[in-house]
Amino acid sequence: QVQLVESGGGLVQPGGSLRLSCAASGRTFGNYHMGWFRQAPGKEREFVAAIIWNGISTLYVDSVKGRFTISRDNAKNMGYLEMNNLKPEDTAVYYCAVDRGLFATIGSRALEVWGQGTLVTVSA
Repeated sequence: QVQLVESGGGLVQPGGSLRLSCAASGRTFGNYHMGWFRQAPGKEREFVAAIIWNGISTLYVDSVKGRFTISRDNAKNMGYLEMNNLKPEDTAVYYCAVDRGLFATIGSRALEVWGQGTLVTVSA
């Protein structure tokens, strides 16, 4: 089974940028679709973005469209979430996850493998 480790979180001012990374080890990362999810304090975990196993298709929640970009490098076993124009409401623990199920439903079901999360705080 693949293992995932996120990094890149931190404190950033509103309007700033961060790039989150997801390092995969174990099974072949390129066999899996990848998603990013987040959980804000006191709220349910929500879907943020996803990328299909070969990188040719992506999905985003409406609130991050035009600001966040998901990408992957299967040769390096890495996934990324580039976050621009960050807002206080983006504050959350961000998790990457991978799955081999139907890509179209990746945002609405439990995925196979999750990382431990990385905290993003957007505050002045």
